[in-house]
Amino acid sequence: MVFGGTVGVGILRLPGTLAQALGDSRLIVLFWILGGIYALLGAMAVAELSAMLPEAGGFYVYARRAFGNGVGFVVGWSDWLNQIAAIAYAALTAAVFIGALWPASAEWPRAIAIAALCIFTVMHWAGLRIGSTLTRIISLTIGLMMMVLVVACFVAPSVAAAGEPPPATSAAALPLLSFGMLAAVVTALRAVFVTYDGWYSPIYMAEESTQPTLTLPRALIGGTILLAAMYVMINLAILRVLPLPVLAASKLPAADAAHLVLPRGGDMLVTVISLMTVLSLINATLLMAPRILLAIGRDGFFTQKAVNVSAGGTPRLALAFTSLGTAVLILSAAFEQIVAIAAVLFLLNYVLTYLALFALRRKEPALPRPYRALGFPFTTAIVLLGCLALWIAAILQDWISGLYAALLLVACAPVFMWLSRRRRVG
Repeated sequence: MVFGGTVGVGILRLPGTLAQALGDSRLIVLFWILGGIYALLGAMAVAELSAMLPEAGGFYVYARRAFGNGVGFVVGWSDWLNQIAAIAYAALTAAVFIGALWPASAEWPRAIAIAALCIFTVMHWAGLRIGSTLTRIISLTIGLMMMVLVVACFVAPSVAAAGEPPPATSAAALPLLSFGMLAAVVTALRAVFVTYDGWYSPIYMAEESTQPTLTLPRALIGGTILLAAMYVMINLAILRVLPLPVLAASKLPAADAAHLVLPRGGDMLVTVISLMTVLSLINATLLMAPRILLAIGRDGFFTQKAVNVSAGGTPRLALAFTSLGTAVLILSAAFEQIVAIAAVLFLLNYVLTYLALFALRRKEPALPRPYRALGFPFTTAIVLLGCLALWIAAILQDWISGLYAALLLVACAPVFMWLSRRRRVG
């Protein structure tokens, strides 16, 4: 789940973004390491929450326990919106890669995206075992194909030129602590953090885990370390065969590297890897999102029928509602705006999750904690401050999406009050 919910096209594309922003190969590797450490600190904080409250539903569970039904309601529904936006984005991206492999389908991207969504929905409808098996198979396939590319880069002769001047707008070329340098650093950090996003995926499946108090912390922390090691290795491999100026100008560095080291199939390999990563994201998120609705329904803020689970372990009504919502987004003319709003809301959910750890340490100190976040409160404070900074930066960069997100949060108040009244009457 950690691998399937995290590894995406970003690791194949964003090394070029970092090269352009930083202008130094050592800085590029350092930032991927720092991103891994940052994700690890977040994983340690969420590992405590997941072992303490091993319930399906993800961030909703922690926010509700720490801050009450109102905040939990907002976090749960905004998290679900973010998840279906992620599925829709992945399905449309998959259609692009399918179009590259099968040109005849390129004229019908939304139809291909809907078809991919339907196929995964049918497989998940049949039962949890199929979805979990798919996660393992796809993740293993992606990992093996990425290692083929990495090994080919290290076996091939190094052609990376040294001593070339960095891009003029990069951090390495700008005065220390200047506004331009800080802006370049923020751009690089945001790219790295986005690529690591997804390490928390197993928390949504807590109730399906064997011995969740033991396995969830291991999955979150061990999976994040594995991701960081792989990301650093991929960047080292690409930096070995692509000169920094070429890397900085590349829109898909992995494809350029593959074309050099695997001239007779490198482009196809990267296209297939890219397709597999977005299919993996669809599969993993279709496991996660229905569990949010299951948890919300169990607490009385959605239909109780969402709690019903089939013999195969699938909350079918929640799955159907999730797939229908995703299909609406795929067909929506306002799709890009919805994705931007969901991104702002999700950063807020991150902030509230880390705050929940502080709140529960204070409110319920006697609650059993099979795992305690290493270095708390300092390590959790670091990721909390980082999320706050990213959230503020996202709003400043796209204040219209921030305004829409604020209006959506305000609109939650009357809906929550109506549902609360109905819940009390029932």
